[in-house]
Amino acid sequence: MRWAADTVATMREGARLRLDYSAQSLWRVDRLIEEIRRDGAPYAAVETVLRGFGAYAGEVVARHTGAEWWETGGDHWLRTPDGRLWAPIEEARRCYEGDGSLRLLCREATR
Repeated sequence: MRWAADTVATMREGARLRLDYSAQSLWRVDRLIEEIRRDGAPYAAVETVLRGFGAYAGEVVARHTGAEWWETGGDHWLRTPDGRLWAPIEEARRCYEGDGSLRLLCREATR
């Protein structure tokens, strides 16, 4: 997904953070979202960044499980081979609200 690739490039260039599509890299992403939240950035200012982080997490899950992206009504979902649906972009939003974790979503999806 293009959003994920853009996020990887942006983090590498701007934040000097290497995201390697590993499940472990989602620890760093969760911490970055927490830092953004603590800094008090309004949601509208970080919405695109959060979408990128969610897409990145979705790509991590897709690469580890063979999941496929689905889009309905403007929402993006992952369907894992076992038929479960995942909403990593929405999970990134929940992380920003202090009630989610991309790392835990990945762990659950890859079980």
